[in-house]
Amino acid sequence: MTAQILTLAGADLDADIARFIAITSEAYRSHPPFETLSPTEIRAVAEAVRKPWVKGGPVMARTEEHRVPTPYGAVRVRLHDPRPSPEPKPVLIYVHGGGWMLFSIDTHDRLMREYAARSGFMVIGVDYSHAPAARFPVALNEVLATIHWVHDHAHVLGVDADRIAIGGDSVGGNMSVAAALSLRDSGQGDLLKGLLLNYGAFDDVCAPEDIERYGGDGYMLTAEEMVVFWDNYLNSDDERQNPLVVPMRGDMTGLPPAFFAVAQCDVLRGQSLKLADKMHAAGGDAHTIVYPGASHSFLEAVSIAPLAAQALEDGAQWLKQRLFA
Repeated sequence: MTAQILTLAGADLDADIARFIAITSEAYRSHPPFETLSPTEIRAVAEAVRKPWVKGGPVMARTEEHRVPTPYGAVRVRLHDPRPSPEPKPVLIYVHGGGWMLFSIDTHDRLMREYAARSGFMVIGVDYSHAPAARFPVALNEVLATIHWVHDHAHVLGVDADRIAIGGDSVGGNMSVAAALSLRDSGQGDLLKGLLLNYGAFDDVCAPEDIERYGGDGYMLTAEEMVVFWDNYLNSDDERQNPLVVPMRGDMTGLPPAFFAVAQCDVLRGQSLKLADKMHAAGGDAHTIVYPGASHSFLEAVSIAPLAAQALEDGAQWLKQRLFA
């Protein structure tokens, strides 16, 4: 008989991460319930709740915004340059999380500045369109358009076109892998030199043990929320077989090296471990670190949590080794 897996309802969280979750949860409770709000109103609440966590952090030598043309209209991107240099810099294109429905380059601004300061390379965040108004493949195509735009405008931006990486958290990790798969399949796989994957949503089904242990109250992300996110991203259930929607169903052959930051106390925990194994089996380079006591979204707690600072440093140094080599 298989032993029952019991949730600890957050008791196994790092103390600083638990405080981060408690503060954000209380902030959400000060607003009307999501079920009474429109998608636009929900996004506004999420932006307000996350706003305090963006304050402070590294100061950039240059921050500027651009509009990148896409098949759906222009998308806003934000460039952070940590320090002046006459030489072109490597760049990380960052894709924020939020279940395809929430958050922005504003809520993830500090994360991007942290990566820029800790590594010395530029970071460019993509403010892609939100579901459910924009379902697959809109956001992914906006990310792909940004990759091409950065490559084509590298000289003007001060970017080294031969040292471009992509990364993101949660569904941002999903779209980072999907972009790499799309570029590989179109014969442009060499455009990307690395994947930075923070607690990504790589499968539409969570492992039962992760759902039971980490998918309920006490943690940052619930299993029920993931169902809502997937349902609002997909046009139909048939798309679940598409590797550009569910990367776990893809062939991992020929992808760039990948860094997996895995939150131990996360309903998506097993997805990163499984995808890393698939990359290894396909002959790829996948470096995985599991952060004990970490939850989904824990990097955003960097202002109070040394564990988040360590994970940001680990990812930045991993990318630095590849992009400055």
